[in-house]
Amino acid sequence: MRILVINPGSTSTKVSVFDDEQEVFTESVFHDAPVLLQYQTTDDQLLFRTDVVLGLLGKHGVDIRSIDVFVGRGGCAYSQPSGVMVIDEHLYEDTRLDKGGSDHPAKLGVMMAYCFGTEYGKPMFTLDPTNVDEFEDEARITGLKGVYRRAQSHVLNQKGIARKHAESLGRRYEDCRFIVCHIDGGITVAAHRDGRMIDGTEGAGGDGPFTPTRLGSIPLMETARFLEKHKPAELEAMCSRSGGFVSHFGTSDADAVHRMVEAGDEHASIVWRTMIYQTAKSIGAMAVVLEGEVDAILLTGGLVRFGDIVSGIERRCSWIAPVSVYPGEVEQEALALGALRVMRGEETASEYTGRPVFSGFPWDD
Repeated sequence: MRILVINPGSTSTKVSVFDDEQEVFTESVFHDAPVLLQYQTTDDQLLFRTDVVLGLLGKHGVDIRSIDVFVGRGGCAYSQPSGVMVIDEHLYEDTRLDKGGSDHPAKLGVMMAYCFGTEYGKPMFTLDPTNVDEFEDEARITGLKGVYRRAQSHVLNQKGIARKHAESLGRRYEDCRFIVCHIDGGITVAAHRDGRMIDGTEGAGGDGPFTPTRLGSIPLMETARFLEKHKPAELEAMCSRSGGFVSHFGTSDADAVHRMVEAGDEHASIVWRTMIYQTAKSIGAMAVVLEGEVDAILLTGGLVRFGDIVSGIERRCSWIAPVSVYPGEVEQEALALGALRVMRGEETASEYTGRPVFSGFPWDD
């Protein structure tokens, strides 16, 4: 069973081909912010990202017609339960239209998988998209009636790392309490309790730490003042594509910013330290969500390759629970193996309902 895995992120496109469990190749192409900002919307990146995928297949000598299953990372449709889901026209359209109210490049994984799958008549799946919703009610409520916090995070990698760490402890993920931090072009921090992500930061929604591409949480009145001189579309772009490092330095290249830090640049140094500081603050908040009963703090994602990020979080948070580091991510393997389980009849893929997991409380009527 030959499987193509398509994983678009905020600063990269990662592509893998698997023959059953065996990885044929995995390669990631970095996209700096100035390149992606040439496209007015995320959807406008579709042809560009498709060319990247086809280019990597050609580079590795893989004929797309040899692919048996297409799997894409997803998000942006209505919120969904965890697990493997069939990609159909309904899911494609709701993803394209951002029916879930967010805009993240992960959506392009579903869209590309659907385009390839329909063209070649092959099965299409997604797994644990960014909009998996397992929030407790207290995590949803805000001080404004009818306005709710949304579940939007790096679910695929967070759950994959959590399961991996639980296994290393000789335990089930469903019996553990973890704080998991995905730290890369986007950063999300979530509280995992008994196999569910019960609260977390909304990475692409102006919540949590700022990142190489995202503005993070900013005071509401400062947001209002910003909108007096700027269009809402500019603010929306800063939530996912042009905030954070891009706003400060004109680049989302963390290596370039870190070189500035190493060279003693004052601006870069305080921005870098503040990103670490804000991530640690979010970890502290999730420790409260778990009532102080935390089995481990798990750090994952591309930016944990920087030792000062890890040491900065350890210095502020190791009193909460042991800190374990998983550089990179396990998303490609998780996507491939999820599809493989379905194709082998070991698991049943769910179907997209077109209804959100949460649609409000009785008093909203």
